[in-house]
Amino acid sequence: MSRPDTIFVSPVGKIAPWITRAIVEKMKSFFGFKTEELPLLTDISFAFDPERNQYHSTLILEEVAARCPRGGLKVLAVTKEDLFIPILTHVYGEAQLGGKACIISISRLITGPDMGGVDSGAGRIVKEAIHELGHCFDLRHCEDEYCIMHYCRKLADVDKKLNRFCRYCNIFLSDNIKRLGE
Repeated sequence: MSRPDTIFVSPVGKIAPWITRAIVEKMKSFFGFKTEELPLLTDISFAFDPERNQYHSTLILEEVAARCPRGGLKVLAVTKEDLFIPILTHVYGEAQLGGKACIISISRLITGPDMGGVDSGAGRIVKEAIHELGHCFDLRHCEDEYCIMHYCRKLADVDKKLNRFCRYCNIFLSDNIKRLGE
């Protein structure tokens, strides 16, 4: 049996094609694995919380992980719905630390009058996608405010991060990827 070797980017619902394209294009250079778009989940109403008017990301993660096909190393779901975990008002994304699945929401990452602009939205989306996939490769939050693994509370924090791992996170990621091959 061969080891899983593909990262799947899975749009949930209607996601503009430029968004998944931008993520897919960057994933291989950051993680070194084949990356493909593959819709796995169309309806996330099971995770909707009417009191918060948001979607509980942990419930979606479990479903996405269960649907990851054979050959799937990791899967990143992308939704336009606003996400939360019970202890926070919102999250840009969530991941299974060292696990198979992660999710990001573009709802708070794209700003502007038309909410469809590629300008800062694309950079933020890619940063958060890489950040959440980093967690799947067992990376923790980083104290370096410029590292892509730095925890962000607001958009200004996301914008401040650079599109790279710091030296420490890069070494840790490389070690974790090597362990996958053993």
